[in-house]
Amino acid sequence: MSDDSQFKFNVIEGMSRFSGARGRAFWKEMFNLLRGGPIELLSFDDIKHRLRLREESYRGLQEVPIEKIAGSVGRYRDFTRDFLPKSKTSRERWSRVYAAANSQLGLPPIELYKVGDVYFVRDGNHRVSVARNIGSKSIQAHVTELPTSVELHAGMSQDDIENATAYAAFLEESAINRVRPHYQSLRLSERSRYSELLGHIYLHKSILEFVGEQSVSIEDAASHWYDHVYRPALTLIRKYDMMKNVPDRTEADLYLWIVDHLRELREQFGQQAPRKIGDALVDFLQERGLPIPGDLLQEPDESVIVSRTQLMRAVQQMTDPTINGNGKAEAAEPPPEADQT
Repeated sequence: MSDDSQFKFNVIEGMSRFSGARGRAFWKEMFNLLRGGPIELLSFDDIKHRLRLREESYRGLQEVPIEKIAGSVGRYRDFTRDFLPKSKTSRERWSRVYAAANSQLGLPPIELYKVGDVYFVRDGNHRVSVARNIGSKSIQAHVTELPTSVELHAGMSQDDIENATAYAAFLEESAINRVRPHYQSLRLSERSRYSELLGHIYLHKSILEFVGEQSVSIEDAASHWYDHVYRPALTLIRKYDMMKNVPDRTEADLYLWIVDHLRELREQFGQQAPRKIGDALVDFLQERGLPIPGDLLQEPDESVIVSRTQLMRAVQQMTDPTINGNGKAEAAEPPPEADQT
């Protein structure tokens, strides 16, 4: 059989394979709709915007695992998440790519963007679809990487992406990823609480400005908060292996619990309330009926969590000496009694 005849035969075979792939795409969509799983490919432009990606760097020609290719620049609606074709309009092109893949010439490398551990097709969507169809485990690609501070993987759901988006926004706005590039994870289980965590940094900024009597940049405030508030808390959390008691939560979740707990104690007991991270961890274990390490009770913990209320009281005391430590005005000293004689 001539090369031309073989190619035509492969095209016909490709049409048959395409029909089967489209059928599987239909049932895959139905199944994922019922399960709530990912259906379409990830949109590169959407991810780039959400994660605030700006820099990119060419990484050369690589052999890329096909299972990690889960997005596309412009054709993310034309294929399922595992690159099954959804539209019959691509039948002819898909079949010809299939024929080329099974010829002696093979297929040229595709072009990919890499974000985290996910690859997005810049050029070569049909080649990826065919490669998956014939069982290829990898494909040659020219790769351009866009670095990100958050985790991204091929099996992410829409909710996972929303969480990653919120985390990326927090890192960008807090400047943590710039001033402490090797930072320990600040990921939260509930994305709605990133604004609260960001508020801690801005409160710390206010404290530094008040104490130093000068303006402080968000970068300097973030680095100081990370070094003197968050890292000490993280050190104690890890030293006493606290996360084994809450395996479905993160270290940053526990940090927020510590801050909330100390605030509640201040509201209940005022200035006499515990203010140290170690005290909060003891309470954490007591509330759950867990054994308390003796070393934790004696922990030389120098960290102190300061609340916004405490900061404002300090400001009030500086500007008005009649304000006491509880935020109330001191009673004026009564005038001397009149001489009755």
